[in-house]
Amino acid sequence: MTATDSLAGWLGARSDAQLVTLLLLRPDLAVPLPSSMGVLAARAEQRASVLRAAEDLNTLEFAVVETLAIQRMTHTADDGGIHCAELRAQLGERAPATAIDDALNRLTARALVWIDDQHRLHLVPAAGEALPWPLGSATEIPDALTESEVVAALTELAPTERGLLDKLATTGPRGRTRDAAPNTPADRPIQRLLARRLVHRIDDETVELPVTVARVLRREPVVHPYQLTPPRPSPTKHTPAAVNAVAAGEVGELVRRCATVLEVMGRTPAVALRAGGLGVRELRRIAKHTGMDEPTVALFVELLAAAKLVDKGMPDPPPEFDSTDGFWAPTPAADTWLESPPARRWSVLALTWLDLDRMPWMIGMRDATDKPLAALSLELRAPHAASDRRAILGLLAEYPSGTALDPTDIGRVLAWRQPRRRRNFRSEAIERTLAEATTLGIAGHGALGSAARALLHATATSATDAEAEMMAALPEPVDHVLVQADLTVIAPGPLTMDLQHRMALVADVESAGAATVYRISEPSVRRAFDAGSTAAELHRLFAEHSRTPIPQALTYLIDDVARRHGRLRAGVAQSFIRSDDPALLAHVLSAPVANTLALRSIAPSVAIAQAPLGELLEQLRVAGFAPAGEDAAGSIVDLRPRGARVSVRPAAQRSYRPAPPSAEQLESLVAELRAGERAARVRSTQAVRTDGSRTNVAATLALLQLAARVRRSVNIGYVDAQGIATQRVVEPLRVDSGQLEALDPVTGAVRRFTLHRIASVALLE
Repeated sequence: MTATDSLAGWLGARSDAQLVTLLLLRPDLAVPLPSSMGVLAARAEQRASVLRAAEDLNTLEFAVVETLAIQRMTHTADDGGIHCAELRAQLGERAPATAIDDALNRLTARALVWIDDQHRLHLVPAAGEALPWPLGSATEIPDALTESEVVAALTELAPTERGLLDKLATTGPRGRTRDAAPNTPADRPIQRLLARRLVHRIDDETVELPVTVARVLRREPVVHPYQLTPPRPSPTKHTPAAVNAVAAGEVGELVRRCATVLEVMGRTPAVALRAGGLGVRELRRIAKHTGMDEPTVALFVELLAAAKLVDKGMPDPPPEFDSTDGFWAPTPAADTWLESPPARRWSVLALTWLDLDRMPWMIGMRDATDKPLAALSLELRAPHAASDRRAILGLLAEYPSGTALDPTDIGRVLAWRQPRRRRNFRSEAIERTLAEATTLGIAGHGALGSAARALLHATATSATDAEAEMMAALPEPVDHVLVQADLTVIAPGPLTMDLQHRMALVADVESAGAATVYRISEPSVRRAFDAGSTAAELHRLFAEHSRTPIPQALTYLIDDVARRHGRLRAGVAQSFIRSDDPALLAHVLSAPVANTLALRSIAPSVAIAQAPLGELLEQLRVAGFAPAGEDAAGSIVDLRPRGARVSVRPAAQRSYRPAPPSAEQLESLVAELRAGERAARVRSTQAVRTDGSRTNVAATLALLQLAARVRRSVNIGYVDAQGIATQRVVEPLRVDSGQLEALDPVTGAVRRFTLHRIASVALLE
């Protein structure tokens, strides 16, 4: 590291690669482009920028910051500089020398620390304000109780004493009281807390809550700032095959249950709350119809909505009841998702969850006004949710496959790595996040599966490796079933896509899991006939795919339903019915349902109705008949109700956030910055500063033409299209058509400058 006597000089002595690294770590310094190293140094010292740059520092790096901050306070005359060797001596007993050097490298790379001519370290002034603990905590030996001692002491407190501690933990570590004086009776709550060392006495009227006690009360990870080495978790080992098997089993349940949620919401769209969320009553209804618990349904609804498989709007067909606030219903994209392979369906939901800026596990909790948080509500949004989620899973990914970590250990490690964000890693948050990861098949036995490890490196548009890993972990689809004598059908594994659709048509799912059990009944067989299947096709389905003999009861059931099905035909008149058996049609016309449907005979074998065809079929079936729908050609048509779909709304307009510059762009910016610095250092002779008048413009043009003829470099002041003024040294080559064509000596490239944007020109000595 090159030494200088100021931050601006130190930045100027850095290499181009080091400056590019600085701008990558702190992109806010590059917008707009600084005109000189002095401007860059001034931006690097701004409080907001410093706090943003310190967000990801770990405990050791903050300990270095704290040491330099204390040195700065005690040595104001020389700006608090400290030699590297002295810093290593102060922290060397608690951290390895290599770790201290790595911390210094990270701090200097972010320009939070710089080095002067005497090789002393200097701290950017605002960096001391970024400390996540009171100044001095990382340099003083802790005398507070341990975490286990605090937990034991809290169980013995009276309600009044516990209430005082909870108040301090919520509002702030210090509180004022008259009971802190030494002559206060020992039976007072504050005195009992002082005796147990659960609070510290500051003076006769002030007490302070120790850091360890406050974090235990808030269920935050307990890591003392004095500890400069990361905590060592106690991992639990599982075989990678066992983890992948558990994850694959959860994925099978995930795609099946999400499909069920889409079916239920398509059949009866959920009424949206006025604020846009999904109410408790609707969530409870979906849970009842899907057979799942409400937290699981809430998670799935959040994922489906984030993946745009569910959206808010007016479904088509519209529901029978009105709602001015809209409905939550599946989108057309849900049909494509349902037809995709299981691994693809999983990757869509898993990637959505990884980047979700919401916390579904908070649904049902109480907000500040003591109201329950609703699913899909704005209150669930948390900008740090995705980064925290990836931090938790990223820590698991650092360990070998099959390694699980205790949530408490995960919280301690992450709190040590990111102490400014330690409150995000409370035990509850980590436990709920891991529970969601397990439900989504990302984790099994608390460890990451092979597909999840690949998923962490995937993008929103490409998750091929993760899908391949999941496809290998999922059991192979089977193309056979086991038909039982009691008319149940057992699928000994996930069925092939075609067989699954055909079985769902002719049978109802009785129980789902690794082996799905279907139940065949008269209504389910009639449903298959209504969809256009024939008796011969159903007999052939079971004959080809059953590994067990076909029971006679199933054969009789199919033939019996087929014999009665379709003898009565319904069409549109609004609708009509016809039958080759006049006696059967006469029986229908004499039934009470005829009055309900306004049936009228127009021939011995034909009658018409004023009711729509769907209602006609439904009423006749309720009355005990078995009609079939037909089209104009007399063919059986599938008139089963379709799930509602809502059109996807255009993406809401978001606040513009410019993408961070790439390394190539930053290299160009650094070159521009170097050019500006060079222009500021050179000495000029003849100069012209234009004021817009014709005389000055002519003088500027003449000076540039002279420089092009004699091959002299000039220092020009230029204002770009964004209004940013810079100084640069160039060698004019040609002046023509309102453009200056000049060679940039820094980059070696030929550049063009618009003449009316040139504010000044000066020949160089």
